[in-house]
Amino acid sequence: MSPNQIKLALVGVAVSGALVGGVAAYLAVQHGRPGAVAVEQPVATLPNWAARVSTLAGDGLPGAADGPGKGTRFADPFGVARDRAGNLYLADGGANNSIRKIAPDGRSTTLAGSVEGYAEGSGTAAAFNTPSGVALDAGGNLYVADTGNNAIRKVTPQGLVSTLAGDGMAGYRDGKGAGAQFNGPLAVAVAADGAVYVADTYNDRIRRIAPDGTVTTVAGTGVPGLVDGPAAAARFDTPAGLAFTSSGELLIADMVNNAIRKLGKDGQVTTVAAAPEDDRDAPLRRPLALAATADGYIYVASARHGRVAQITPAGAVAALVDVDHPPQPGYGADGSVRLYAPRGMALAPDGSLFVTDAATFRLHHIAPPKAGQPAPSATGLSPIPSHGATMLWPVKPQEQPHEVVGLMGEVRGNRDGESRDHFHAGLDVQAAPGTPVLAVAAAKVSDPLPNWGYGELSEGFGLAELAYIHMRVGRGAKDGVLDGRFQLINDDKGKPQRIRIKRGTRFDAGETLGTVNPMAHVHLDYAPNGGALNPLSLPFLGLRDTVPPQIVSIDVLDGGGHPLKQKQGGRLLLPRTLGEVGVAVDAFDQMDGNQARRRLGIYKLGYQLLHVDGTPVAGYEQPVITQLYDRLPRNREAVKLAYAEASGITVYGSASTRFVYALNNKLINGNAMPGTWRVADLAPGDYTLRILAADYAGNVATKGRDLALTVQ
Repeated sequence: MSPNQIKLALVGVAVSGALVGGVAAYLAVQHGRPGAVAVEQPVATLPNWAARVSTLAGDGLPGAADGPGKGTRFADPFGVARDRAGNLYLADGGANNSIRKIAPDGRSTTLAGSVEGYAEGSGTAAAFNTPSGVALDAGGNLYVADTGNNAIRKVTPQGLVSTLAGDGMAGYRDGKGAGAQFNGPLAVAVAADGAVYVADTYNDRIRRIAPDGTVTTVAGTGVPGLVDGPAAAARFDTPAGLAFTSSGELLIADMVNNAIRKLGKDGQVTTVAAAPEDDRDAPLRRPLALAATADGYIYVASARHGRVAQITPAGAVAALVDVDHPPQPGYGADGSVRLYAPRGMALAPDGSLFVTDAATFRLHHIAPPKAGQPAPSATGLSPIPSHGATMLWPVKPQEQPHEVVGLMGEVRGNRDGESRDHFHAGLDVQAAPGTPVLAVAAAKVSDPLPNWGYGELSEGFGLAELAYIHMRVGRGAKDGVLDGRFQLINDDKGKPQRIRIKRGTRFDAGETLGTVNPMAHVHLDYAPNGGALNPLSLPFLGLRDTVPPQIVSIDVLDGGGHPLKQKQGGRLLLPRTLGEVGVAVDAFDQMDGNQARRRLGIYKLGYQLLHVDGTPVAGYEQPVITQLYDRLPRNREAVKLAYAEASGITVYGSASTRFVYALNNKLINGNAMPGTWRVADLAPGDYTLRILAADYAGNVATKGRDLALTVQ
């Protein structure tokens, strides 16, 4: 047998980036030893292959249900590993704290764990605390990075749980078994010799556990940074994903450094690939999940924007293209695979990928489309979860209403002069700088890097389904750290650099998360199962809205985007020869308690064409809804479809924002599409164009909504 064939055999039993089985497993199969399992032969990797994303398990809502495929529910799916029989093992954190097993047909069962805690034992008698990365060895034993317990656990194929290393306390110490300490480990990988390698994430080190349980440090100084070279002097910053190459070198997803690093067998650490510093959408931003193929390719999933990238043996990086979501030139949608919160990845011998998505509570299969295979549903939307009758506010008093100063879907500019830079994604609650920001519900941190933007106006913190933005995360008004859950990280000169919050950290409702920064409001993003939904769907205590929207003006635009001005008898002339036109509506809303100068965005927009007697024209019996701000597109450039050029402001707070909606373009269910109003099909005559502008409470604009037209 050739060396290449042996290499393929070794990688044929590779699971979640960890080579398992090795030569011993291969020889066992060849010589017919009892219990031997046929080794799957991996196929050659195709560069830049087109992908289809399908759901293997999970229905989009959190829960703890076992069962068939999409009847399964997860709480916080993270690491995933695949055995030689095609079974998948998934670490389910959150409220479940369990290890789930998904059979090849998609049916799930619980192998071990059920409640948060620390206990050895069999099946559901065992307990974990926020399990994260997983990997299998040649004997089918599963190793789990038990993040909240600061330990590495071992689960036998029968579900018996024991602790391989770690004493349950956060710290740093080499030693044997319980004599060692870790700090929030997130990933594990099993080497060909059976040793378990650990991404000791919040110690910024790589550790090795020998088969006898002895823990040693193999790379990293413990000081966050980006330094290549000898392993003992190398620096990492929040290493969170591991995978072995076919030659036995260890790949490391170095999250804060936006880089893939490699620990060679020669003891040297090098950087394989990194995201450009000036590219916020680069595929390697916040790399987390990793997998390596037998022929030298690497797959990486980004925790920043959900892309899945392929790195070729030559080092070229490209995001996988989603065949079911083609690019939209000019509007920011590049057609790449986009998950919401990918966490773990397992590689199948056929080259396809299994990837967990913590935000949508699903396990996905990413593979080339097969002939005759139907595309996923057109929307692919998750069901909207139900909520109780009340929701606390993020500032005191939490049981009483506060002024709402910003709504989902409003256009926002930037400081470089672009007035239509992005959509406002959530809800703004007015509060003076220095005001404590309070958790509105009890929750546990899921993201390994839940906060961002230290010292910036956009600084924020994601906690479960909510993100709290425009605050000093974990710090008081004078920048003092609030408590031990917030770790202040300094740079080499001792200057504060950022706050670190570990995955698995808990907060109760009413606890202080930080203080309002100079933006003078708290911004809340609400994403219960993937994309951001309108936070007004949360029933905030005492919130009232009895104020209808106001329409400032209505313009009909020619093909060049210029308003038509010619009138006849007080009616706007609309030549049928134009064929297709646009409609621009300048409108805004207010809510109870707003200052008089406040302008808010509209929730629902549309139009209706009426005869002069007020009866609807055929086809317009009901208003045509073109924009609905219940959820938003993920591509930033879509804002230029929803809003006309006259919209927005270039500097926050410098002037009143104008919301001029390009009503002919559609934004429905988070999908933005260009469009026009076709007037060539209208019969000549007099009409009334009636605009529908409604807020979330159902108030509708009645003044200024009609435009008299003469079609000729």
